[in-house]
Amino acid sequence: MFTLSKQEVAFGAETLHFETGRMARQADGAVLVRYGDTTILATAVGAKKAKEGVDFFPLTVHYQEKYYATGRIPGGFFKREAKPSEKETLVSRLIDRPVRPLFADGFYNETQIIATTLSHDLINDPDVIAINASSAALAISGLPFMGPVGAARVGYINDEFVLNPTIEQLKESKLDLIVAGTREGVLMVESMASELTEEIMLNAVMFGWRGFQPVIEAIEALAKQAAKPTWTIDAPVYDKKVLKAEMIKLVEADVRKAFAINDKQSRSTALSEAHA
Repeated sequence: MFTLSKQEVAFGAETLHFETGRMARQADGAVLVRYGDTTILATAVGAKKAKEGVDFFPLTVHYQEKYYATGRIPGGFFKREAKPSEKETLVSRLIDRPVRPLFADGFYNETQIIATTLSHDLINDPDVIAINASSAALAISGLPFMGPVGAARVGYINDEFVLNPTIEQLKESKLDLIVAGTREGVLMVESMASELTEEIMLNAVMFGWRGFQPVIEAIEALAKQAAKPTWTIDAPVYDKKVLKAEMIKLVEADVRKAFAINDKQSRSTALSEAHA
């Protein structure tokens, strides 16, 4: 009934499993990712047209964990799950930072990424899995995304780097570093370290970057099987050199006059007028 596409790749001590075609099939892109017994569903949806007058990229990223992921039910005074926790907000940012700059210039359609933790084995943290799941959902969605992105966690235990350490291993680690990027380079680094040298930190980043390259290959293989046609966008192409020349011609004289004013208040007023 469903056309399922699957990929898997060895990633640290566990295997990372990708699957699409079973859940959330009305989304532009939806990928179920499992690592150990931690499972994430990531979906990506974009509006077909940009709203009139929008001159920025309206991307929204939501990472969410629910009590049911660990087999629990809210109890006590608060019996409902309320606003996003601090962890959910921080993981949403971890997803946003590497993927946002990879959308095509001039793409202003409202876009939403939602990563939901369906199960948490309390061994493998869902944050890195959520980044990879979101990248996979974007890769198959058809949205003008110049990815995919891969992500990995790096620990430093007994003077050795560990790829994707467990929650228990992190208690012994002098480093908790998350790195995300593409085949070409690193886009995002987030870390906590215990007095490690600059050389160790740099090597940790490169260790993580090399570690997630197989994940990128798996996402690309999944996209070959299940990706939707890439959207075409009618984005204006600007020659930045021409724009810069026009800007200088328009405001250079006014700005020079403004900076020649000694009085701070008058100078600020003149600069504001030039900016307007």
